[in-house]
Amino acid sequence: MEALRRSVRSLKFPNQLCLRFKSSAKRNDRPIVGVMAQELTFPKPNRTSYLYASHVKFLESGGARVVPVMINQTVEEYERLFNCINGVLLPGGPVCPMSSAYARSAKIFYELAIEANKKGDYFPVWGTCLGLHMLSYLTSGEDLLIVTNTKGVLLPLTFTDDAKESPMFRGFTEELMKELASEPLSQHAHRWSLALSTFNSNEKLKKFYKVLTTNKDGEVEFVSTMEAYDYPIYAIQWHPEKNAFEWTKPAIAHCPSAVKTTFHIAEFFVGEARKNFHRFESEEEERKALIYNYSPVYTGPVSGFEQTYYFC
Repeated sequence: MEALRRSVRSLKFPNQLCLRFKSSAKRNDRPIVGVMAQELTFPKPNRTSYLYASHVKFLESGGARVVPVMINQTVEEYERLFNCINGVLLPGGPVCPMSSAYARSAKIFYELAIEANKKGDYFPVWGTCLGLHMLSYLTSGEDLLIVTNTKGVLLPLTFTDDAKESPMFRGFTEELMKELASEPLSQHAHRWSLALSTFNSNEKLKKFYKVLTTNKDGEVEFVSTMEAYDYPIYAIQWHPEKNAFEWTKPAIAHCPSAVKTTFHIAEFFVGEARKNFHRFESEEEERKALIYNYSPVYTGPVSGFEQTYYFC
């Protein structure tokens, strides 16, 4: 027995094991992500803004809760909310990325995120579709997108060399990466795209972002996934959230590989939000802010989205 004790005491555990336990103590396992609402083109009484439920489900599938970021709030209100949540998602939509209420609130959160990250306060930002348009505009100060033939199409992704080193795709199996590169699994629902040639000729964008994937509409090669070099800021032109949660439109892939992509991307971004430790001042304040206080409306028969949250 004494020999056994000496044997156990002599064991040396790998440093990686120690680091793993050490890092888990610095992880937020109750992340809350804000999703940017946007104004309705034709508002009605008690319905002036909205967000699609698939973005909420997408984040929830990765282990996060969601708070809607309402439009037309004061800067002070946005600052207070920023200090309560652990990341923000800028969803797609038809509004203007320069002059809409959505654009105003997105700009405020983008600038708050840049400032926070510079100070060591890790705060991730994610842009989908219009969100990529928004982030490219905020970074470059110019509206650089052009019209492409990409409204409702499925395309394979063309991965760049930088994608191999990106943490975004680190959890993907080699088989899934090959399927994404060879099969039309990424859903595109946009008229405007950031041409790769435009990206490469714009110094502000090139200095800020690296391109992870591109796509072609038959003629124009455009940026479909990019991430910032120095900040946890990510943007995609395609819609991974739709694979698992939207069924109305035909050009959405629902095969196992497409659905796996939904959950891998969600897990990645929520994992980024876990690195942030903002919190609400009280449980009551947190409860009042959560999306659970609102009921989604079934909109599948009249739109391309199964469920929509509406706000006053």
